[in-house]
Amino acid sequence: MFEMKVDNHNDNGKVRIILSGEIDIATAPEFKTRLYDLIGDGTKDIELVCDGLSYIDSTGLGILVGALKRVKNHQNNVYIYHLRDNIKKLFKITGLDKVFILEEAV
Repeated sequence: MFEMKVDNHNDNGKVRIILSGEIDIATAPEFKTRLYDLIGDGTKDIELVCDGLSYIDSTGLGILVGALKRVKNHQNNVYIYHLRDNIKKLFKITGLDKVFILEEAV
């Protein structure tokens, strides 16, 4: 199961998205559609709050990379917060910890 909530109450002009559950081959199409709809033309920074995210596979990682490319085209970024250790390890193994901005606190 996968859930995605949008927090529009942040004061920093960023789009904050709260992720929970699992992002895998089964949930990836919904995740991609909803995420890319929120990103729109990429003119805002994106904050992904992931303390409720328990699993992500290579399909989900690919969607995140695609999202990063969209926002980078407008000199914006994707910030990822509160990754669980198992997911943080995956980011390190794939080298994505050097591509995304990973933070502990929002």
